[in-house]
Amino acid sequence: MKLFELQPAPGSKKLPNRKGRGIGTGNGKTAGKGHKGQNARAGGGVRPGFEGGQMPLYMRLPKRGFNNYEFATKYTEVNISSLNMFDDGTVVNEELLKSSGLAKKIIDGVAILGNGELTKKLTVQAAKFTKTATVKIEAAGGKVEVV
Repeated sequence: MKLFELQPAPGSKKLPNRKGRGIGTGNGKTAGKGHKGQNARAGGGVRPGFEGGQMPLYMRLPKRGFNNYEFATKYTEVNISSLNMFDDGTVVNEELLKSSGLAKKIIDGVAILGNGELTKKLTVQAAKFTKTATVKIEAAGGKVEVV
Protein backbone atom coordinates (compact mmCIF):
# COMPACT_ATOMS: atom_id res chain seq x y z
CA MET A 1 0.00 0.00 0.00
CA LYS A 2 1.24 3.45 -0.93
CA LEU A 3 0.35 6.84 0.54
CA PHE A 4 -1.69 7.90 -2.50
CA GLU A 5 -3.76 4.70 -2.29
CA LEU A 6 -5.19 5.54 1.15
CA GLN A 7 -8.95 6.11 1.19
CA PRO A 8 -11.53 6.50 3.97
CA ALA A 9 -13.66 3.50 4.85
CA PRO A 10 -16.75 3.18 2.63
CA GLY A 11 -19.73 4.98 4.16
CA SER A 12 -17.65 6.97 6.65
CA LYS A 13 -17.68 10.20 4.60
CA LYS A 14 -21.14 11.74 4.12
CA LEU A 15 -21.79 14.61 1.71
CA PRO A 16 -23.01 17.84 3.32
CA ASN A 17 -26.74 18.52 3.16
CA ARG A 18 -27.12 21.25 0.51
CA LYS A 19 -30.17 23.44 0.77
CA GLY A 20 -32.58 24.39 -1.99
CA ARG A 21 -32.00 21.35 -4.25
CA GLY A 22 -35.54 20.13 -4.97
CA ILE A 23 -38.57 19.23 -2.88
CA GLY A 24 -37.72 15.55 -2.35
CA THR A 25 -34.51 16.31 -0.42
CA GLY A 26 -36.25 17.67 2.66
CA ASN A 27 -34.61 21.08 2.42
CA GLY A 28 -35.86 22.30 -0.93
CA LYS A 29 -38.19 25.14 -1.95
CA THR A 30 -37.83 27.51 1.02
CA ALA A 31 -34.57 25.84 2.13
CA GLY A 32 -35.60 25.62 5.78
CA LYS A 33 -36.36 29.34 6.06
CA GLY A 34 -40.16 29.14 6.10
CA HIS A 35 -42.30 31.58 4.10
CA LYS A 36 -41.49 35.28 3.63
CA GLY A 37 -40.42 37.58 6.43
CA GLN A 38 -37.13 39.20 7.39
CA ASN A 39 -35.36 35.94 8.20
CA ALA A 40 -36.26 34.40 4.82
CA ARG A 41 -34.52 37.17 2.86
CA ALA A 42 -30.90 37.16 1.73
CA GLY A 43 -28.86 38.91 4.38
CA GLY A 44 -31.93 39.03 6.58
CA GLY A 45 -32.16 38.70 10.31
CA VAL A 46 -31.37 41.01 13.20
CA ARG A 47 -28.20 41.60 15.19
CA PRO A 48 -27.60 39.67 18.43
CA GLY A 49 -29.45 41.25 21.34
CA PHE A 50 -32.01 43.06 19.16
CA GLU A 51 -35.52 42.78 20.59
CA GLY A 52 -37.62 44.21 17.77
CA GLY A 53 -37.28 47.83 18.85
CA GLN A 54 -38.06 47.12 22.50
CA MET A 55 -35.38 48.43 24.88
CA PRO A 56 -32.88 45.54 24.93
CA LEU A 57 -31.99 43.72 28.12
CA TYR A 58 -28.38 44.94 28.19
CA MET A 59 -29.67 48.53 28.21
CA ARG A 60 -32.41 47.87 30.79
CA LEU A 61 -30.06 46.41 33.38
CA PRO A 62 -28.38 48.83 35.82
CA LYS A 63 -24.71 49.52 35.28
CA ARG A 64 -22.64 48.91 38.40
CA GLY A 65 -19.04 48.93 39.45
CA PHE A 66 -16.07 51.21 38.98
CA ASN A 67 -13.94 51.66 35.88
CA ASN A 68 -10.60 53.40 36.27
CA TYR A 69 -10.19 54.23 32.56
CA GLU A 70 -10.97 57.93 32.94
CA PHE A 71 -8.79 58.39 36.01
CA ALA A 72 -5.83 56.17 35.07
CA THR A 73 -2.43 57.86 34.70
CA LYS A 74 -1.46 58.20 31.04
CA TYR A 75 2.28 58.25 30.39
CA THR A 76 3.91 59.37 27.16
CA GLU A 77 6.27 56.56 26.16
CA VAL A 78 9.76 57.25 24.78
CA ASN A 79 12.16 54.51 23.69
CA ILE A 80 15.75 54.63 24.87
CA SER A 81 17.10 54.36 21.31
CA SER A 82 15.60 57.75 20.41
CA LEU A 83 17.62 59.46 23.19
CA ASN A 84 20.81 59.01 21.13
CA MET A 85 19.98 62.27 19.32
CA PHE A 86 21.15 64.28 22.37
CA ASP A 87 24.79 65.16 23.09
CA ASP A 88 26.86 63.61 25.88
CA GLY A 89 26.22 65.06 29.34
CA THR A 90 22.78 66.46 28.46
CA VAL A 91 20.07 66.52 31.11
CA VAL A 92 17.05 65.04 29.34
CA ASN A 93 13.75 66.14 30.91
CA GLU A 94 10.11 66.52 29.82
CA GLU A 95 10.61 70.04 28.38
CA LEU A 96 13.56 68.91 26.26
CA LEU A 97 11.67 65.85 24.99
CA LYS A 98 8.70 68.02 24.04
CA SER A 99 10.80 70.68 22.28
CA SER A 100 12.77 68.03 20.36
CA GLY A 101 9.51 66.39 19.18
CA LEU A 102 10.07 62.99 20.84
CA ALA A 103 7.08 63.50 23.16
CA LYS A 104 4.30 65.39 21.40
CA LYS A 105 1.75 65.52 24.22
CA ILE A 106 2.69 65.06 27.88
CA ILE A 107 -0.33 64.41 30.11
CA ASP A 108 0.78 62.73 33.36
CA GLY A 109 4.50 62.40 32.66
CA VAL A 110 7.00 60.50 30.54
CA ALA A 111 7.85 56.79 30.77
CA ILE A 112 11.22 55.70 29.39
CA LEU A 113 11.13 52.24 27.76
CA GLY A 114 14.19 50.02 27.31
CA ASN A 115 13.73 49.37 23.59
CA GLY A 116 16.98 49.75 21.63
CA GLU A 117 20.52 50.72 22.67
CA LEU A 118 21.92 53.90 24.26
CA THR A 119 25.43 55.06 23.32
CA LYS A 120 25.45 58.51 25.01
CA LYS A 121 26.12 59.41 28.66
CA LEU A 122 22.90 61.19 29.68
CA THR A 123 21.09 62.25 32.82
CA VAL A 124 17.47 61.30 32.22
CA GLN A 125 14.65 62.77 34.31
CA ALA A 126 11.24 61.14 33.90
CA ALA A 127 8.21 59.95 35.85
CA LYS A 128 8.79 56.25 35.17
CA PHE A 129 11.54 53.93 33.92
CA THR A 130 11.39 50.27 32.96
CA LYS A 131 14.00 47.98 34.52
CA THR A 132 15.79 47.44 31.22
CA ALA A 133 15.86 51.21 30.55
CA THR A 134 17.45 51.85 33.95
CA VAL A 135 20.08 49.16 33.36
CA LYS A 136 20.95 50.46 29.87
CA ILE A 137 21.19 54.13 30.93
CA GLU A 138 23.48 53.27 33.85
CA ALA A 139 25.55 50.91 31.68
CA ALA A 140 26.19 53.79 29.25
CA GLY A 141 27.46 55.89 32.19
CA GLY A 142 24.34 58.00 32.62
CA LYS A 143 22.05 58.73 35.55
CA VAL A 144 18.36 57.96 36.16
CA GLU A 145 16.29 60.49 38.10
CA VAL A 146 12.63 59.82 38.90
CA VAL A 147 10.71 63.09 38.91
